[in-house]
Amino acid sequence: MALVNEYFPKLSKNYLFADIKRRVDAFKASDPGADVISLGIGDVTRPLSKAVIEAMHKAVDEMSAKETFRGYGPEEGYAFLREAIVKNDYKTRGVDIRTDEIFVSDGAKSDTGNIGDLFGRENKVALTDPVYPVYIDTNVMSGRAGELIRGKWSDITYLPSTAENGFVPALPSRRVDMIYLCYPNNPTGTVLTRGELKRWVDYALEHDALILYDGAYEAYIREDGVPHSIYEIDGAKKTAIEFRSFSKTAGFTGVRCGYTVVPKELTVRSADAERRYALNPLWDRRQCTKFNGTSYISQRAAEAIYTPEGKEQVKAVIDYYMGNARMMLDALTGFGLTVYGGKNAPYLWVKTPGGEDSWAFFEKMLRGARVVSTPGVGFGPSGEGYVRLTAFGNREDCEEAMERIGKWLKG
Repeated sequence: MALVNEYFPKLSKNYLFADIKRRVDAFKASDPGADVISLGIGDVTRPLSKAVIEAMHKAVDEMSAKETFRGYGPEEGYAFLREAIVKNDYKTRGVDIRTDEIFVSDGAKSDTGNIGDLFGRENKVALTDPVYPVYIDTNVMSGRAGELIRGKWSDITYLPSTAENGFVPALPSRRVDMIYLCYPNNPTGTVLTRGELKRWVDYALEHDALILYDGAYEAYIREDGVPHSIYEIDGAKKTAIEFRSFSKTAGFTGVRCGYTVVPKELTVRSADAERRYALNPLWDRRQCTKFNGTSYISQRAAEAIYTPEGKEQVKAVIDYYMGNARMMLDALTGFGLTVYGGKNAPYLWVKTPGGEDSWAFFEKMLRGARVVSTPGVGFGPSGEGYVRLTAFGNREDCEEAMERIGKWLKG
């Protein structure tokens, strides 16, 4: 008899964004003529850059000739892309990362979820609240979350990141082993300064904890003094894994490519505390067993964003989205709403008027303004009373959405 993994049924029936889609589809069915603008799911809308498209076409042509055809590639990623990542994402910031510490994948979502394979169920997990749902859900699947009691998992240490503490969460007050940090933050759009991030690295080093650092939105940072990589902080290579993605940086949500950095000096102890294990070879072993590598075409596309032309074109797209964010931030605050984010990230974290329930406000905005948001409570207990809006839309749609929201709020 096959037995189920008893942790899976503990998950909510739907993933957050699947639940949003279900509600939006139901609304459209009830009002077939409704013109709905989605600022909820953070998917990109601008086409791939010319440099990327040209690289993909060339790679496709290579696959059509016997001399240049490629089958299975290296599970860790092709050397040409890993070398480009090291040179452009790290050496330019004075960070010493080696090519064999880079693991190319199909995106940060997969890697942040799969990384848990390396760690025992007894590890105590801490994460900022609100938080990207994948961090919690994958730990539920692995048995590290405990029981869901009044909206919180009993074995998870929640680190509230709220307006009251300036969206800078306090250090854990009890022992934790694994700490999830995401900056620029999804969903709040806020960041940590160098000094604030150093406080986390120092804490992890002192307490022999591991930081799982999601830097998927680092390309959107505009302010000085905000680190783009956790490895800009001294000692971080001994205590942190970093996840990066080309999804939002270069519009690869449909192309699929990202990477994870696992430094050679990063180790964790055995359950009996008798030994320490280097995580780099363990992740390599895991990937070689469960992952066949990212496609050659996708990796050539990713390599192209590091060319002079690619850098210029990608920056233009990011500037476009951040232009949306500035416009939306100005409009929403002009309506009298309290809004965070939008300055170093393509997300705006909007406080619901009067502290209204997130899902209730979501429904009212959908029906009243025909604009889709993401309810803040879907990201965790501290997200209640907020909704997230994304700046990844077309400029015209974002402008139209702001006009609709303004009219709706005025009644």
